[in-house]
Formats: sequence, structure tokens, C-alpha cells
Amino acid sequence: MLIKSHPSGKHLPLSSEITPKEVFESRRDFIRQLAVGTIAGGSLLEMASREAFAQTPAAQKLAASLNPAYALVEKKTAYKDATTYNNFYEFGTDKADPAVMAGSLKTRPWTVVIEGEVKKPVTLDLDSLLRLAPLEERIYRLRCVEGWSMVIPWIGYSLSHLLKKVEPTGNAKYVEFITLDDKKQMPGLRSPVLDWPYVEGLRMDEAMHPLALLTFGMYGEILPNQNGAPVRMSVPWKYGFKSAKSIVKIRLTKEQPRTAWNQSAPNEYGFYSNVNPQVDHPRWSQATERRIGEDGLFTRKRKTLMFNGYPEVASMYAGMDLKKFF
Repeated sequence: MLIKSHPSGKHLPLSSEITPKEVFESRRDFIRQLAVGTIAGGSLLEMASREAFAQTPAAQKLAASLNPAYALVEKKTAYKDATTYNNFYEFGTDKADPAVMAGSLKTRPWTVVIEGEVKKPVTLDLDSLLRLAPLEERIYRLRCVEGWSMVIPWIGYSLSHLLKKVEPTGNAKYVEFITLDDKKQMPGLRSPVLDWPYVEGLRMDEAMHPLALLTFGMYGEILPNQNGAPVRMSVPWKYGFKSAKSIVKIRLTKEQPRTAWNQSAPNEYGFYSNVNPQVDHPRWSQATERRIGEDGLFTRKRKTLMFNGYPEVASMYAGMDLKKFF
């Protein structure tokens, strides 16, 4: 067995190599099911994954104007890295799984329901969503709770454009995002990693902040399936899992939503999950991060920035204990 070691002599695995306990336990259950024949054997899974990959649609261009106010001047992560190193558990728990398995996702026709504490509930198809506001390219940092990061040019518009259209009532305190839950299209849903469907949420002022991006594309193209096609959120001052993928419903609520990771492990994944180098994950530090695409197993890590380097959001948390509301 090969054991990676740090130059100091200590065994310090990269944080992205640490399997969350929930995933470990679900994989163990998965293996048991394989053993008793309740899930197709490895050869069948491999055949299915190859077929899905072969069905992945060719990339399509998506025109957008660069918004200079959100054009981060940092080296962008390579497209290949950004589209083959993903967390999207609906298509598997390994980083490489979504790029292989997500070809089974059908992104048209697609509708998103907006409901709840709104005066004008509506169901919009993808084309209506794309026409709702001018599309912008924004270059954002992406910071994963696991301790790795990327820089990605997303395409979309501020979620506030959509929320204003449905006219939130005075009772709307939170915005809940509900993602696709279809075992036929998403083989990872057969594994009990989380309580499906995947649900995420923001406080109303967070959702209305101009940085909160309703996202349809990246790198000048429509979103690849493995990156959350056809519509997802990009919330750059929060850890990546807060940015829901493949959204089918947006619900405005009075009460704080019961979000997927917070329900699964509330001591590890808080509702807010703002990027905060001063609040460690229970099993690793959040003080530093490694940028995907940089060479070397033990590449010099960069310091993690408070709110991922977006200080304009700080006023929303004035007076809050960010260690308690993590």
C-alpha cells in the first residue's frame, strides 16, 4: 500500500483527499449491496458510465458581456480542470465521477418553479430564464469546504432580477433552492449519502446581494452537465456546496430551509458556510487552500481570504458571532 508522506515526515493528506464520514459510510453500504447483487456489478456500471459519457452533448456557446466590476484579475483555472474535478454527488462521490456519469442528464426541456412567499408565483422554462435579464460574464473565486479552490468565469445574472419579478412578500426571510431528484438521470441518488433531493438556502439579503449569481454558463459556453446544468447558483463568498446545481424549484420561505449538508452533519456544515479562515472544519484547517491546476503534490498553499476575498458582503453579518453562525 502506498502512503503519501509530507516532507516533514508527517502524514498530512490533502484536505480534498479526506473522505467525509457520511460518504465513507454510504460507500460501505454500496459495496455491501454489490456483494448481495442488489446493484449491478462493476462491469455493468462501467458500461453505463461509458455510454453516458458518449452521450454528453457538445458544448454550445453562450454570449455574455464581461462585467468589469466582477472581473477578478487572477489566473483562471483551466477548463479541463474545472470540468473534471467536481463535487456533484448525484453523479457519484469521486471527483472524476460527474464528468463521466452526467451525460445521462437531460437539460431540455427544463423548467424552474418559483413559489412560496411571493405575490406572483411563476414557472419559467429555460429560454424564459435566459431572456429575463442581460447575461454577464463574471470571474469569481470558488472555494470548496474541502480546502481547494478555483477561479472560474461564470455566465449569468444577479438572482435579484428573478426575485424582484415574483415580488417577495414581507414574510419572505429565506430563499430555498431545490435540485433535480431523478434516479433515472442521476445514478448517485441511489446511494444514501444525503437525504435527496439536494436542498440549499440563503437568507433573503444574501440572495438579493448582487454577487449572488443565477448561472447558466461558464468559459463562454453553456454549463456542462457535471457543473450543474442547465441552471445553478454561484455564491462566491460561501463554500462551494452552498451553490445549488441543476435547480428545479426556488421557494421563498418564512423559516430557515433544512439544507442537505447541514441536516446530514450540522456540526461540520453550518447553514451560513461563509468562507472563514478563522473557523476550521472539525477535521481540517480552513486557514489555507490549494488552487487546482497548480503543480506539485505539496504545492505551497495560499492563505484563505475572509469571505473568499469579497469584503463587500461583510455588512450583512455585522454583529453576528461567525463562530456560532458558521
